[in-house]
Amino acid sequence: MDILIRPHALEGSVDAIASKSMAHRLLTLAALCPNRTDLNCNTTSKDIEATAGCLEALGAHVARTRVGFRVNPIDAARGGATLDCGESGSTLRFLLPVAAALGCGASFTGHGRLAQRPLSPLYEELQAHGVKLSAQGSFPLTVSGELEPGDFFIPGNVSSQYISGLLMAAPLMDARTRVFVGEPVESRSYVNITIKALETFGVHVSTGHEERKGRPCTVYEVDPSRRLASPSVATVEGDWSNSAFWLAAGAMANSVEVDGLDMGSTQGDRAIMAALAAYGATVRRGSVSATCVHDRLEGRTIDVSDIPDLVPPLAAVACLAEGTTKIVGAARLRLKESDRLATVRDALRAMGADISIEGDGLEIQGGRALAGGVVDAANDHRIAMMAAVAGASATGETLIRGAECVSKSYPGFFDDYRKLGGIAEERDA
Repeated sequence: MDILIRPHALEGSVDAIASKSMAHRLLTLAALCPNRTDLNCNTTSKDIEATAGCLEALGAHVARTRVGFRVNPIDAARGGATLDCGESGSTLRFLLPVAAALGCGASFTGHGRLAQRPLSPLYEELQAHGVKLSAQGSFPLTVSGELEPGDFFIPGNVSSQYISGLLMAAPLMDARTRVFVGEPVESRSYVNITIKALETFGVHVSTGHEERKGRPCTVYEVDPSRRLASPSVATVEGDWSNSAFWLAAGAMANSVEVDGLDMGSTQGDRAIMAALAAYGATVRRGSVSATCVHDRLEGRTIDVSDIPDLVPPLAAVACLAEGTTKIVGAARLRLKESDRLATVRDALRAMGADISIEGDGLEIQGGRALAGGVVDAANDHRIAMMAAVAGASATGETLIRGAECVSKSYPGFFDDYRKLGGIAEERDA
C-alpha cells in the first residue's frame, strides 16, 4: 500500500497506543508464571501478535479480550515447537533464552531482515551454558539442550534485548544467575523496563558493579529464591516511542497532545520531551499527557546511544531547526528493520533535506521547509511514520511507498494521523 500525504500541519489530541516494549515482556512473563494473568493492553500490532503466537506454540493459551489479553501459562512446554517470530527482533531475542531455559527444544523462524540481524554474543553465551544451536544467519534456527544457570557476559554496546532475554529466563533456573554487562551500557532504559516487568511478577533484580574480563561492568542478579507469580491483572502503559512522532509533529507546526502516557515511565524514549525542548519547542507535561507546541527551533547535538528509536522523529524536526543538528551514537541503527541510518537519510533527502551520514550518526543542515517527494519506506515502520509526519509540514505532496509496514508496531497510525487533521490518501502500489 502506498500513501499520499498532502501538506496539512497536524494539530489536536490523540491517545497513546500500548507500549510494544512492555507488552512483549508482560506477555512473556505471564506465560511463564503458574497462574492466569489478564493484561490490559489497549492496542496490538504484528510484533506483539508474534510474541503471543510463539508463546502459544510453547504451550501457553493467549486469548484476546475486550481490553487486552488473557494468558493461561505454559503447563508443560511443548517439545519441538516451531516459533514464528515474524519480523520481531524482540520476540526472537527474548524467547531464544526462554525456550532454552524451558529445555523443550524449539525451531525459530522469521521474515524480512530478521535472520540477518545479529544474535552474537547471546548465541555464544547460550552455547557456553549448555545450549545447542544451529548456525546463525538463516532460518530455521534450532535450539536444544537446557540452559544452565551461572554468569553471563554481554558487551554494553550491543542490543539490550540479549540482556532482557537472559533476565526473563533466569527465574526458570534453580540457581543464582548474573548478567555482566560491559560499561557503558547503551539502551540501559530498556533493561530497566525488563526489571520493572519482572518486579510486576514478583521477581527482584539487583544491580551492582564489578570488574569482569578486565573492564568495569554493571551486574544484574536475579534473586534465586523468588519465583514468578502472577499479579492477576497487569496493565501495559502507553508507548513513548510511537508517541514521539506526534510530539515531533507538534514541534514542527501548531500543537499536538498525546494522552495516556506515564510521566514516570522507565521507557527511555520519554526523553523525547527533553530533546524537543532542547530544539526550542515548548513542552508541557500533564499528569498522564504530554503536549508539544511549535516555537523557533535551533539545531543541536543529540546523543541517541540510549534512545536509538527516537532518531527518525528527531531527524525530521532537525530539518526545520535553524543551523546544524548532529545526531551521534546511532551505530546500532544499521541493524534494525532496515539500515535505519541510511533509510532516514534517503527518505529525508528525497523530501529535500540537506542530510548526510557522518560516522555513527547524521548531520542535518536545517532551517528550511521540506519540499515533499517520493519515499521508499524500506519495510521499516519508523521510516513510514517519519515521512508522514515530515510530509505534513512540507510544501508539496509526499508519496510513501510500502506504507503498510506501520502495522509492525502501529496498525492504526494513519487513522490517528487523520484524527489530527492530516491528509493521507491510500494509493494502490
